[in-house]
Amino acid sequence: MNEKKKNNFYSFVSAKHSLKFFLTASSGLPDLPQFVGVAVVNGVTTGSCDTTSNMVHVKQAWVKRYVESDPQHLQWYTGECFQILPYHFKAHIDMFRQRFNQSEGVHILQKMNGCEWDEETGEVIGFMQYGYDGEDYIALDLKTQTWIASKPQAVVTKLSWDADKGRMKLYDNFITQICPEWLRGYLEYGNSSLLRTELPSVSLLQKSPSSPVSCHATGFYPDRAVMFWRKDGEELHEDVDVDEILPNHDGTFQMSVELHISPVAPEDWAGTTVCSGPTGVRVRVFQFSWEFISNNALENYIMHSSKMHFSRYRYI
Repeated sequence: MNEKKKNNFYSFVSAKHSLKFFLTASSGLPDLPQFVGVAVVNGVTTGSCDTTSNMVHVKQAWVKRYVESDPQHLQWYTGECFQILPYHFKAHIDMFRQRFNQSEGVHILQKMNGCEWDEETGEVIGFMQYGYDGEDYIALDLKTQTWIASKPQAVVTKLSWDADKGRMKLYDNFITQICPEWLRGYLEYGNSSLLRTELPSVSLLQKSPSSPVSCHATGFYPDRAVMFWRKDGEELHEDVDVDEILPNHDGTFQMSVELHISPVAPEDWAGTTVCSGPTGVRVRVFQFSWEFISNNALENYIMHSSKMHFSRYRYI
């Protein structure tokens, strides 16, 4: 491989794995469950519960095998979903409502907690945060063992929770010890699904000759990917917009990165490439070429990946 082609490859970091719990409670909404919980592993919903059905719903076959091997695991979820968290969240809504001097009405309390584990380094990152009525309220800083208030009304909550060392110890143990242990167990049972990698199909889209060129990648898994534009071996940061990663209906993911090129002469973009791929796995590199972008507005200026020059795959 010559030096020019070597420059077409980008080193991606190793894949990380995550277990996240999304918990939501509401008041003043009689048509919705008062409490809903969702467990997500590597972006895949593995289970849920709600106070309307009063059931824990297992979403994946491998999760069913996991809980069958450890019945106490399912018992823990059942207890949390129906015996502890609904009452815990109701008390929090009442408390936060008083902090904001609000009437009863409609209110939403959300909590996201869990852990991220790097299988290569062994590093574990934990997180726990609350949102109230659609805005950040308070978050846990595990390094300092303190809470960070996002609103003036949350300062009283922060001071109270900072002083509760017993609560802090329980949270720290769950996030840094129990959560990673469960995550590794989930990965063991769901490895064929969770540890798979799927490369994206990529298209270049342009609505009009003066519009940005959007490189759209879809169908990749897992949900950790990097896309960027590069010219003459240098990654571009100016005039580039990177969109967030979004889920597809089939469990894969999509994202786009836009390049604003209207002020630049077409001949100046020779040698420009766009790279995409899930982090830690193979990388696809595409050579930008103006000849593939249609000038016919009726064709919506779409260039499909089948028309692009593909460099060979390479593991990083």
